[in-house]
Amino acid sequence: MGKIVIAIDGYSGCGKSSTAKAVAKALGYTYIDSGAMYRAATLHFLNNYLLASNPHDVEKGLKTLDISFHLNPETNIQETYLNGLNVEDEIRTMRVSDRVSEIAAIKEIRRELVAQQQRLGKKKGVVMDGRDVGSVVFPDAELKVFMTADLHTRSVRRQAELLEKGELVPLEDIKKNLSSRDAVDSSRAVGPLKKMDDAIEVDTSDISFDEQVKLIVDRAREVIKTQESYAGKH
Repeated sequence: MGKIVIAIDGYSGCGKSSTAKAVAKALGYTYIDSGAMYRAATLHFLNNYLLASNPHDVEKGLKTLDISFHLNPETNIQETYLNGLNVEDEIRTMRVSDRVSEIAAIKEIRRELVAQQQRLGKKKGVVMDGRDVGSVVFPDAELKVFMTADLHTRSVRRQAELLEKGELVPLEDIKKNLSSRDAVDSSRAVGPLKKMDDAIEVDTSDISFDEQVKLIVDRAREVIKTQESYAGKH
């Protein structure tokens, strides 16, 4: 069976990452967690007291930034490493969430991470989620998905995720964080969040996780089948 690139974009807290991971697993594809990459970059800048507003700090930070993914053999879950250290849990904290949109808006940082992501996707057979995957990273992706959900639903889901990691955050604080990130992500000059004309929209407010995964997997298989049929005739 042929392989394609699947680009999943959408708002914070609508299940992009967990859905993308499940889609990749169902298809036997590689999952590229762009959000984790920007979170890792944010943690790197925070830990080294580097300011995103200072060009010298940005240049210095990028020179010492090394992000990689490794599969945990015990859990069979892909985890994020920053300069050789496992930071999977640390990058999901509110400390990082509060600053990630600011870091992701810096064009030099985006340029470096986008280049890394594009190299990972050259061989096809990848699923990647983020804010500008279908518009900037993989504009020629064979399947583009735009995920959304109402703010309350997204906030409740994010609160549950944080609680699982032992971090209790008031729902109103999470709503403010997500609302603020929506505004920044949608209005930034470089790689803004937007639905592409050729993307299918998946509203996850009232459907189950399994349903949203099946919807995307089914569409991917349709695209692959169509491509194979076209290739067979030409």
